[in-house]
Amino acid sequence: MSGGGIGVLIVNLGTPDAAETGAVRRYLAEFLSDRRVVEIPAWAWQPILRGVILTTRPRKSAHAYAQVWRDDGSPLAAITRAQTAALAERLAGEAVVDHAMRYGQPAIGERIEALKAKGCERILLAPLYPQYCAATTATANDAAFAALAGMRWQPALRTLPPYPDDPAYIGALKASIERGLAALDFVPDTIVASFHGMPERTRILGDPYHDQCQLTAQALGDALGRDIVVAFQSRFGKARWLEPATDTTLARLGAAGRKVAIVAPGFAADCLETLEELAIRGRATFLDAGGRDFAYLPCLNTETIALDMLETLVRRELAGWLCAP
Repeated sequence: MSGGGIGVLIVNLGTPDAAETGAVRRYLAEFLSDRRVVEIPAWAWQPILRGVILTTRPRKSAHAYAQVWRDDGSPLAAITRAQTAALAERLAGEAVVDHAMRYGQPAIGERIEALKAKGCERILLAPLYPQYCAATTATANDAAFAALAGMRWQPALRTLPPYPDDPAYIGALKASIERGLAALDFVPDTIVASFHGMPERTRILGDPYHDQCQLTAQALGDALGRDIVVAFQSRFGKARWLEPATDTTLARLGAAGRKVAIVAPGFAADCLETLEELAIRGRATFLDAGGRDFAYLPCLNTETIALDMLETLVRRELAGWLCAP
């Protein structure tokens, strides 16, 4: 591509290179060393991380990854590659589309350099997090800004804003969920929207994540014409996290004999947290509490409606660039 080209860099959280203890340990060491993720002073946190956590957790996590690993790698990596290829086809001749992971490979800085080498002097960074959180959106942006800080000739950079109640996003969720519900052999009386959890302290400090999750659930409920039960998964450590917790919510609903469908609207692609934590462990929690009818409905992934949404969001943020001479 000649100079002045446009690039789009899709970003997701990341994944180990393999469902093996060593690979998971390397991934967790990077992920849990991010000060945006664990807001504890390094002098206090690193001995804990390097000690008990990286000694015990990688083996357990590797076992969990092995349950959902695919022939083409981790679900998150495979789906993100497919999303990137589909968007590249839609923007062919207008922009170069690539992807990166905040943790693991391919790295954000590396892919920004690759886009620059292809002549992209304008780059849209697109973290696929519908709800803004400092531990997801902000740290992805941080990594991009840090990469630019080391470049003599920097490309212009735009960042995709969060889209918690964007009509394109809510419309895609609605269509996907309705299609998933129609395929079930039972009629759920409860839909649970499980979002990734965060420590309650982050909310107190001003992170808008909790409110944006509620905004998504309200907009989705309005679109579906039914109430949505909001819960937060993936608690870690002893600190208080956002509530209610997904596991306790599923146990309560199972004990009450409810028929449950659970969705994960905060994830752009299925991953360990959805396929293992919700579809496998969440189901077990529900059934062990006495429940009978349970279904996990997949993320938007590479559904046509999801790709339509992604194209809509990206083209909106590229306004003034795509039509520039």
